[in-house]
Amino acid sequence: MKTFLNIGFSTLLLGLVVVSCNDDDYQTIESIAKIKIDSVKVMKDTMSIFSIQSIKTYSTYPSHCDGFYGYDYIYEDDLERTVTTYKYMTSGPCQQSSYVGTNQIKFSPQQKGTYTFRFWNGGKNWITKTIVAE
Repeated sequence: MKTFLNIGFSTLLLGLVVVSCNDDDYQTIESIAKIKIDSVKVMKDTMSIFSIQSIKTYSTYPSHCDGFYGYDYIYEDDLERTVTTYKYMTSGPCQQSSYVGTNQIKFSPQQKGTYTFRFWNGGKNWITKTIVAE
């Protein structure tokens, strides 16, 4: 029984040491900012109500210290949406080359009509896409 407790205690201690050593792998997010959407890909411009499709957005990140944080997805009314992308920025060591990131929004129309999406493309510019729900 004493041997069993020693093995259990040693395993627990080793587990705690391993977990505490891995904390250095994570970098702290320093800030959040808007990033323009370069392009948008809509697979089907006509779909059935309650069906689901992915709308892909593409943004160019200035370095590998930056990455996708989330969307600001606003319902302007029943059939209009505006979408803005946000990026996070860290200050850790990373590649300083730019890269294109791809993300997606799952869209499922709940009523018939023509849905208009406006994706922020920087400044006062927007990319407009429409999807007809039948």
